[in-house]
Amino acid sequence: MEVQLQIKMNHKLYLRDPETSELGKGIIRHGIEMIYELGFEDFTFKKLAVRVGTTEASIYRYFENKHRLLTYITTWFWTWLEYQLVFSTNNISNSKQKIDAVIKLLTSQEKDEFALEHINKNVLQKIIISEGDKSYLTKHVTEDNKAMLFKPYKDLCHRIAEIFLEYKPGYPYPHSLASTLIETAHRQIYFKDHLPRLTDFGNVKDTNIVVHYLSHMIYSMLDAVKKK
Repeated sequence: MEVQLQIKMNHKLYLRDPETSELGKGIIRHGIEMIYELGFEDFTFKKLAVRVGTTEASIYRYFENKHRLLTYITTWFWTWLEYQLVFSTNNISNSKQKIDAVIKLLTSQEKDEFALEHINKNVLQKIIISEGDKSYLTKHVTEDNKAMLFKPYKDLCHRIAEIFLEYKPGYPYPHSLASTLIETAHRQIYFKDHLPRLTDFGNVKDTNIVVHYLSHMIYSMLDAVKKK
């Protein structure tokens, strides 16, 4: 059974909340589709306006620029992923099983329990894998960080770090390992599909092999530290 999900976004991400109108939701829906189809570099608000059936000026009433739109959908994704993590581990008491659930979630192996009409989460995840780091690899990252635009990503990392500490109390690098897990999961999937010689997974369509690699990496690091 799917659960209806409403996510409240940081108001500094937008000029007008896109969730408050059909036009705004259309901008999000078609924006995700077009960023995936064209790539972020070739995506423009002018092209988006044609797809949505509105004016370019109308889109600028919602978002300052296309980078803000990218940051919006990226932030939405991290918030949704944390909800999904909480939901999928809520009835699990075994810390190892929780870690396994985290890895499956990051590689799209866990069932999505949340329903949302105007956001294609499968397409959005592909954008995160290929374009997501562009939201913070900028000259204005410090200002954006002060505006707490990346808080959902930090919250997700913190929740994963807490699971690592459940498994291995006293582990000295839980947050670093959490962010490394997320970034490695996405990079290995991207490399597998586009730059296979950077992985050992070339020409393998099944992401289970990435799950096995991530499990090996995480448990090797956690088990290398003696429990206090």
